[in-house]
This record gives sequence, structure tokens and C-alpha cells, in this order.
Amino acid sequence: MRRVYIVLFVVISAAYPLLVYAALGRFSPHWLALLLVAVAALRATIARQPFWWAVTGGTAVLAVLGFFADALAPLKLYPVLLNAVLLAVFAASLHWPPSAIERIARLRHPDLPPRGVAYTRKVTWLWCGFFTVNGALALITALWTDARIWALYNGLIAYGLMGLLFMGEWMVRRQVMQDKQESAHG
Repeated sequence: MRRVYIVLFVVISAAYPLLVYAALGRFSPHWLALLLVAVAALRATIARQPFWWAVTGGTAVLAVLGFFADALAPLKLYPVLLNAVLLAVFAASLHWPPSAIERIARLRHPDLPPRGVAYTRKVTWLWCGFFTVNGALALITALWTDARIWALYNGLIAYGLMGLLFMGEWMVRRQVMQDKQESAHG
């Protein structure tokens, strides 16, 4: 059952900007706030790491503000909240190692060498930069653009940029690993 909740959370979170856009003019922000409460409730149901409780609490605050003000603005801040929490988690992991990316890398490579640790630290810094820029753009679109631009950026472009970063890092990592193997044999 937990996996079902995880899948629901990921799908609703990823589609949230598009769902908000589709609901504009059809539903009151009250109903959209309830959708955001559902996201918070799902997150609370599956959260095992403390930082996700920050997302859950922040999401609930945004939903309550949106509901009682019957306003869309607080509801559009959800992507900003996600980026802020992820930035905090990744940045904290740089201060208190292992870095976030090192933790992920060790799932596949438990005996990560020092060179791999240094590389994962650089990648964690890169993700911190991404969350900073992406969060700033999410904030700009939430506060100073119309709902179409907000939904386009936060529901499509941001995911595309994230995918490009994943792909670019994967290509660099493959090249680094290949160079390492060649130098070990050469």
C-alpha cells in the first residue's frame, strides 16, 4: 500500500502545476487548496525522512492560506517550497557529510573510492545551484506571471531542465569512469 501512496504522491506532485492550470476558471482556489492538502496528506503518509515533514508542514500552510483567502497565489508557491527544502537538504549534506549524491551513489557502489566521494560532492554542489535557480524562477513565475506561464515553467520546463541535468551528469560520469578505467589499464 505504501508504494501506491508513493506513486500517487509523485504523480500528483509532478502534475500539480498542470492540474492547477486546468482547474483555473472551473474551480475555486478553495478546491485547489484541498488538492494541495491531499498532497500534504500523502506526503505525511509516506514520509520516513524528517525533511519531508518540512514539505508536508509547508504544504499544509500554503493550502490553508489559499483556502481561507480563496486565493491562487499561496497555492502557486508549492514548487518554491519543494526547491527550498531540497536545497536545504542538499546544502546541509555538504556541511554534514556524506553529501546527498554520495548517499545515492553508495546505494549502487557501497565502497565508493575517495575520487568518487569528491565527484559526488561536486555534483551535490551542482544540484544546489539548480535548486537555487529553479526555486527563484518558480518564485518569479508564481508572483509576477500569469498562471499559464507559471504552469508551463513549473509543470514542464523545470522538469525538462532537471532531465537535462540528470542526463548531462550521467554522460560526464560515464566519461569520468571510462577515463579512470583507461588510466588504470594504461
